Order: sequence, then C-alpha cells, then structure tokens
Amino acid sequence: MSGQPTDRAPYRKVRWTWTALPGLAMLLALFVAPLGLLVVYSFGTIDVLGRPVVGFVWTNYEQVLQGYNLPAVLRTLAFAVAATAVSLVLGYAVAYAAVRFAGRAGPVIIALLIMPWLVDYLVRIYAWKGLLAEEGLVNWLLSLAGLGPVQILGTPWAVVGGLVYGYLPLMVVPIYAAFGQMDMSQIDAGKDLFGTPVRTFWYVTLPATREGVVGGCLLVFLPVLGDFATTQFLGGPNTTMIGNVIADQFVSAGSQPFGAAMTVTLLVGLVIAVLVAALATRRRSGPAGGGLL
Repeated sequence: MSGQPTDRAPYRKVRWTWTALPGLAMLLALFVAPLGLLVVYSFGTIDVLGRPVVGFVWTNYEQVLQGYNLPAVLRTLAFAVAATAVSLVLGYAVAYAAVRFAGRAGPVIIALLIMPWLVDYLVRIYAWKGLLAEEGLVNWLLSLAGLGPVQILGTPWAVVGGLVYGYLPLMVVPIYAAFGQMDMSQIDAGKDLFGTPVRTFWYVTLPATREGVVGGCLLVFLPVLGDFATTQFLGGPNTTMIGNVIADQFVSAGSQPFGAAMTVTLLVGLVIAVLVAALATRRRSGPAGGGLL
C-alpha cells in the first residue's frame, strides 16, 4: 500500500506537465515571442520607405541614452510617484474601512470598486474627460460653490487624477488581502500599548500590511510608467509621458527600431524596480517572512 503513491508520482508529474502545455504555448505566443521580436527590432534600422530592417546596430540605444527624451522621462516619473502616493492614501483608507467597519459588506465594496474595470479603459478615460471639461460635472459643482469654472483638462492635475481613477483598484485589492490575513484584534491591543492612533498605525497596522502596500505600489507604479492614453485624452503638450513618445515612434514618426529600443529600456528599468522592491521587502520580512520573492 505504501508503494502506490510513489509509483503514481511520475504519472502525476507527466499528467500535470501535459496539462500545463496549453498555458505555456499561449504564454510563448502572446508574450515571449512579441517581446523577442521587439528586442530584434531594437537593434535594426529602417529603409528608405520607412520599413524596419533587421540588423545589429547600437544606434537606437545610443539615442536613448543621449537623453533627448529626458524631460518626458522625468515627467513620467513625477506622474507615477504622484499617482502612486495618492492611490496609496485612498486605497489604504478604503481597504481599512472595508475590513474594519463594513464587516460582511467588505467584499461587496471591493467588488463595486473593481466593476468599472469591466469597461474598456479608453471608454472610462473618455468619460473622465467629459467630467473634467469646462462645462462638465466637476466645474458645475465648483461653480455652485463659487470656485469655478477652472481649467482642468490639459493640466497635470487632470492627468494625475485620471491615473488615480484608472489604477486605484490595483492598490486596494492587495492591501485588502493583507488586512484579511491580519488579526484585527492587534489594532485594539496596539491602542492599549501605544496610546495614540498614529503610533498604533505606525507600529502595528502598517508593518502587518507592508507586503500589501508594496504589492499595491508596484501594481500602480509600473503600469503608469507605460501609460499613454490618460495623458493623450486628459493632458496637453506639457504633460507628455514616455509612453506617448514611444507610441509616436511606432505610429507617426515611423521609427519602429528606436521605439523598440525605448520600450526595451523601459522594460529593463521596470524589471530592476520590481527586483529591488522585492529584495527590500524580503530583507525587512526576514528569512521567515518570504517577502515578494
């Protein structure tokens, strides 16, 4: 009897291997192959007709490193940091309220927050454009309060607001999950031990939900770096992000190899950011914590 599980083990391993093949094939077809093609194009050139030609030159990466698009890069980093910070404050408050005060209604609140994601992102951003227009709902409310109308569209405030609106659920969900693994009685005990709510939050609540915070920040910060639709609909000439520059290379400028080199450079930066955040979380969590790795 004891030998049967051992005899079945190779069969189970083969069975699960075959089961994973469709997913692996889809991963290769939809992610690895396009990424490999992008890397190949990044070392190529364009012919007289503007078509990409496969080659092996470093010109595109040299142009990336020359810093002509440095203002767009710095602006993108500023927008990403601002959107992540605002999303963290709002998302943490929503997740805490859903766990602490909503009780069984907490999952319903999270579901309602996620429901707009069932609608295409471009449609949601276009609707946001209508809200922020000169005759939109926001300016109408400001006019009722005697504060408007004001110019919102085309400003950094509109871009950051749109980014927060678009990616806020990605911040709420991991923090809510972290709260779900926390014993909420620790907060009450922390109030007795530390006295003030601020000290309780700093020494009890935040450390217990740190991995959710780091995960949420990564889930918001990384896609914002590559976002181009938000600033295209809500921004103006002075709010161009690196995603817009890359999109222009492929669509209007006709320089696909340079756009591919910029994309690969951005992806490498994103991977480095993820690894640094994961290693930092792992060190803070200790050997037993595991962190994000």
